[in-house]
Amino acid sequence: MISTDHTGNQVAITVFGEFTLADYREFEELVNYKIKFGGQVDLLFDLREMAGFTLDLAWEEIKFSRQHAHDFRRIAILTEDQWVTWSAWVSQLFVDAEVQVFSLEEDARNWLGTAAEAA
Repeated sequence: MISTDHTGNQVAITVFGEFTLADYREFEELVNYKIKFGGQVDLLFDLREMAGFTLDLAWEEIKFSRQHAHDFRRIAILTEDQWVTWSAWVSQLFVDAEVQVFSLEEDARNWLGTAAEAA
């Protein structure tokens, strides 16, 4: 299950339990809308409560990232899981965005806020 929040050019996603393909499709729809009507987007992924993800979601994430390689400015990922941290760095291969991993939400939001101020 996911929870979404969006303001201006920022989209925040919080994942609870297993991150499924249906959840990812909801995320994609929101991000596609924001990109279409507002240009580049900053993302905040809160994965601290994520229990895992499905393989079809992993494949969809790769395809989506490649299709939107230039549509993100900054991507902040909240997690304390080393596997998620490693996969975040791998994701940088597919997007031009700056990607940072944080353990504190305040730090992530502050980092994203500096991007919004500069835009």
